[in-house]
Amino acid sequence: MKFKSPQTLASIAHLIQSRYVGNQNFKITGINEIHVVQPGDIVFVDHPKYYEKALNSAATIILINKEVDCPKGKALLISDDPFRDFNKITTHFNPFISSNVSISKTAIVGEGTVIQPNTFLGNHVVIGKNCLIHSSVSIYDGTIIGDHVTIHANTVLGADAFYYKKRPKGFDQLVSGGRVVLEDNVDLGAGCTIDRGVTGDTTIKRGTKIDNQVHVGHDTIIGEKCLIASQTGIAGCVVIEDEVTIWGQVGVTSGITIGTKAVIYGQSGVTKSVLGGRSYFGTPAIESREKHKEMAMIKKVIHQEKKD
Repeated sequence: MKFKSPQTLASIAHLIQSRYVGNQNFKITGINEIHVVQPGDIVFVDHPKYYEKALNSAATIILINKEVDCPKGKALLISDDPFRDFNKITTHFNPFISSNVSISKTAIVGEGTVIQPNTFLGNHVVIGKNCLIHSSVSIYDGTIIGDHVTIHANTVLGADAFYYKKRPKGFDQLVSGGRVVLEDNVDLGAGCTIDRGVTGDTTIKRGTKIDNQVHVGHDTIIGEKCLIASQTGIAGCVVIEDEVTIWGQVGVTSGITIGTKAVIYGQSGVTKSVLGGRSYFGTPAIESREKHKEMAMIKKVIHQEKKD
């Protein structure tokens, strides 16, 4: 998430009431999670396991809960609770703005696009040309939709990320400040849920077709011309490359990559990254040829035991 105008280290420290290490005029241009940070961004870290990764990332401002040596060319924000303060920054620069109309006055709808009754368009939504948005679709603030997109009834674009920190009294949610982006010629079935990014974009690229009742988690990127069948659940921060086919009731764990032109057969569980150009089946998913050999061997063993 980029700020509308650059901020200084001192101004951000004042906002969250933290100490800082570095020049008070050190320029800050945004706030992002570790997997999408760029120079000028703030990244937060609150666990020793990830200190080194954050300090050596592309981020140039590290919001951290321990005094450490500041890497050259970077700055630190020292906080007793980086998770809390990351939320403060997100909320300050991207506050929730309620709406009392079905279609926000700041929404932009392209020529030839049809919006069916009972659909909601939030603030600063942009929809391209010749789209068809069926009834009772909810499109949250900041969503970007290209041309020739079809979205069927009761689909929700832009709900918050499922991202929580356990506290003694319950769970605190990480505030979502990102967007959903659909490129041209994307089709979404009925009852789909596409969560927005925490700080970046959840993106579905050109020509991809998604069946009914599919969930896509925060910050996931789905490539061009993919086919995803009904009741598939895709966790956050997944990368699905171009022309992947995923059949029904597949589960995909967070933070993995599915390679170009891979095929995932129905009811599989993808628990680690898989190469492109191959077919996979089972839980955990392995190449389908190997899985079928495994199943044949099990069947053979069972048959032999019965004979014995």
